[in-house]
Parts: sequence; structure tokens; C-alpha cells
Amino acid sequence: MIRDTKNEWLVALILLTPFLAVYGLIFVYPTIDMFLLSFTDAPLIGEGDYVGIENYTRLGRDRRFDTAMWNTAYFVALSVVPGTAVALAIALGVSRLTGRMQALILALFFLPYILPVSVVYRLWDWTMNFQFGIAMHVFDMLGIARVPVFKTTTWFMPAVAFITIWWTCGFNILLFLAGLRAIPQEIYEAASLDNAGRWTTFRKVTWPLLWPITALNLTIQLILQMKIFDQVYLFSVGGRPNDNLVMVYYIFQRAFQSNHGGRAAAIAVVLFVIVVVVSVLNFQLTRFSGSGKR
Repeated sequence: MIRDTKNEWLVALILLTPFLAVYGLIFVYPTIDMFLLSFTDAPLIGEGDYVGIENYTRLGRDRRFDTAMWNTAYFVALSVVPGTAVALAIALGVSRLTGRMQALILALFFLPYILPVSVVYRLWDWTMNFQFGIAMHVFDMLGIARVPVFKTTTWFMPAVAFITIWWTCGFNILLFLAGLRAIPQEIYEAASLDNAGRWTTFRKVTWPLLWPITALNLTIQLILQMKIFDQVYLFSVGGRPNDNLVMVYYIFQRAFQSNHGGRAAAIAVVLFVIVVVVSVLNFQLTRFSGSGKR
């Protein structure tokens, strides 16, 4: 059959044009503009003078930038791997259920994921607020001293990481369940004929075949959690926001509170580069690790 290559390219270009136009308008152009803005002393709105790499060199002497970097890394460590492990454990449990019971349990775990962050904040503020939180009243009944979870640096990040895992776990569970259902049952039947126990079956069959989903989960969570902002901003109200700074929160402060558009753009560029580099490295490392498992 004779193929008209030029006509195929034309059709493909016509179909891609709407996407490319939207992608260029809402991502490529703002990204380029952000890079250019980072070399100026411009306010958030308006023109500024070119200052070269001064905005970047300042970051090395900025203690709040160091705090934001450390808190972001700390939050990622507390949420990405633990959240993936929790989702995997729940998915393994849910996969053993059948019928309406499985659908009910899965719906209960997925329900928090559809809640907006404001509702999540209000729920957990009612639960863990130092003055009127339900958990604090339980502490009183047990004779345990109240803990100002959202007012102290020690407990703030672990608490927000725990809430984030609770909030986002449902999506990860669905991904793992899809991966588990894609594993042929014949493999498990062959393992049972070889008298393989549950742990051996998981280690030799389930885990290697589920590794691509695990790598995908880790990469998605890494990207999302490095851009953490909403939870930190809301739970810092009335607390110590400068001690709880994360990268996006610091960008918000520089841009919208201090009106330093150029400096905020420099921080955003640094975060953008870190997210890209770490995500690519993570995906490649997990992919190579998965190749070694098979």
C-alpha cells in the first residue's frame, strides 16, 4: 500500500497544534520569562534592572533559603518512601478482598484524595489543635501532656508529612492495585505448586513484577512533595512560619509579601532545576534497579 508521508505529517501537525499552542502559552513562555526575570531586580509586577547572577549569589548567604532547602528535603524524606510503602501494604491487603467489601474499603482509602486542601486542613486542625483538638482531649483523659504539634519545629514537619500521606495515599493505592491485577495468576499458581510461602512469593514474584509501578509512584511522589506548599502554609498560621519554610513557601514570601520578583524567580529556577535533575536521576536509578531484579 502506498503511503502519503507528507499528508500524514500534515495531519499529525494539525492535530498537535492545539496542544503545542496551549503548552507553549502556559508552560514554555512562563518558564523562559521566569529565567529572564531571575537576572533582574524587578518587583513582582513591573520592569527591573539587569543584575546578572546577583540573585543567585545571594542565595548562598541567605539563611532562610538554607532553611527552606533543608525543610523541603526533610519533608521529602518523611513522605515519599514511607507513603509509597504504606500504599503498597494497603494495596496488598485490599487485593485479597473481593466484591463489595473490596470496593467499600478501597473507597474509604480513596475518599481523602478527593478532598480539597482546605478541608484537609480543617479536619486535622479540629483533631490536633493544641487548644480544642480531639486528640488533645484524649491526651487529657490518658494523663498525657498536650503537644503543640503545629506550633513547634520538632513536630511540625512529621505531622504535616503524616497528614499528606493520609491525604494522597488513595491515588498510590490505585496504581499499585492496577499493577497487582496485571500480574498473571498463572505465575502465582506455579509458585504455589513449588510450595512457595507468602513472603517468598512476594519477594520473588510480586515485588519484581511490581517494581515499574513502584518506580512510577516514587517519581510522582518525589515531584509532588518537592513542591509542597498548601499544607505548610495553612498549618503555619499562628505558628512559626519562618521556621517551617519550604521552597515554594519561600518563593511565595519573596514574591507576594516582599515584592521581590527577581529574587523569587531565582529561587523558582533553582527549585525547577532540582526537581528536574532529582526526578530524572530517581527514575533512571529505579529503572536500572528494576532491570537488575528481573
